[in-house]
Amino acid sequence: MLDAALVKELLRSQEPSVRWKVRVHVLGEDRDSRRIRALEEEIRRSPRVRALLSRRDRLGAPGTARSVYYKWQGLHWVLASLADIGYPRGDASLRPIRDRLIEFWLTSHYYREFTANTEAATYRGHGVPLVRGRYRRCASQQGNALYSIATLGLGDGREEGFVERLLHWQWPDGGWNCDRKPEAHVSSFTETWLPMVGLAAFGSAPAREAARRASEVFLSRRLFRRISNGRIIHPDVVRLHYPLYWHYDILGGLKAMVRVGSIGDPRCAEALDLLESKRLSDGGWPTEARYYKGSRKTFASGSDWVDWGGTSARRRNAWVTADALAVLQAAGRTAL
Repeated sequence: MLDAALVKELLRSQEPSVRWKVRVHVLGEDRDSRRIRALEEEIRRSPRVRALLSRRDRLGAPGTARSVYYKWQGLHWVLASLADIGYPRGDASLRPIRDRLIEFWLTSHYYREFTANTEAATYRGHGVPLVRGRYRRCASQQGNALYSIATLGLGDGREEGFVERLLHWQWPDGGWNCDRKPEAHVSSFTETWLPMVGLAAFGSAPAREAARRASEVFLSRRLFRRISNGRIIHPDVVRLHYPLYWHYDILGGLKAMVRVGSIGDPRCAEALDLLESKRLSDGGWPTEARYYKGSRKTFASGSDWVDWGGTSARRRNAWVTADALAVLQAAGRTAL
C-alpha cells in the first residue's frame, strides 16, 4: 500500500517541486488542472528556480561553451533541472536558452562525418566518426537537450533536428556510444538513457519506436546487470543519486522505463526489488551518493546553483523519495 502518512508529509514540503512530483507523478493529478498550474507558478517563483536562473541573461546569450555545458551550472543542466521539477510549460522567457542549446548542439559539426579505422584516426577528422559501421557520438548531449525542450513545451520545430540526428546515430542494439575504440560494439547506458527519454518526450511515432528499441539495452540487462556474467555493471549504478545529470542509476533507469511505457516489463522486477530494499525506516529513500560538489553562486566546476539535499545513508531525500514512490506506483507496487 502507498504510505499515506509519507505522502501527506511530502505534500507539506516547503519545496513546491517536491509537492509537484507527488501530485503529478504519484497521485496522478492533471498538469492542466487549475490546482497544478497554480503549483507550477509557485515553482516558477521559488528561491530554487531563482537560483537556477540567476545567470539567465549570461547563459541565454551566445558565448562560450562554458556557459552551455559547464558542469553542472551551464544552461544545458539548468534547463534539464527545470524540466524535472515541474517548471511551467511554454515559458517564453526560456526561449533564449532553448535557442542557445539548439545552436550549440546542432552545429554543422554534427552533420559532418568521416570513416575511421583506428581510435587515433577518430581524433584526426572533423565531425562524427564512423567506426566499423557505428557512429561514435555522445548522444546524451542531444538527447538531454531534446528532453528539456520537449518537456518544457519549448519546441518550435527545430528540435526535430535532435530526433533526426539521434535516429541517424542509433546503434544496431538500439542505443548509442561515444567509445572510439573499434572493438566497442555495445551501447553505453550513460549515452543511451537520455536520448531514450528525450525521444519518448518528443513523442512522434519514429521517436517512440527508437525509444522502445533503446529500452532493450536496459531491459536485456535487467537495468543493472551485465549480460555476460550477470554481475552488477558498476557500483554507482545501484546507488541512488539526485540529480543524475548525464549519469545513470537504477532509479533513473526505472523512471525512464515509466516514460517509455516499459515499467511493466518483467525484466524491471529485480531493479524494483532493489529499489524497495533501499527504503528507510521512515518510509522514504536516501541519496546514497551525489555527482555535484555543492552549491555556488559563481561558476565552479562540479558545483550546482542549488543544493539538492546532500547525501546520507539514513536521512530521507525528498526528491529521491518522490521519484521512488512514482516509479513504484507506476509499476503497480503501491495502491492509492
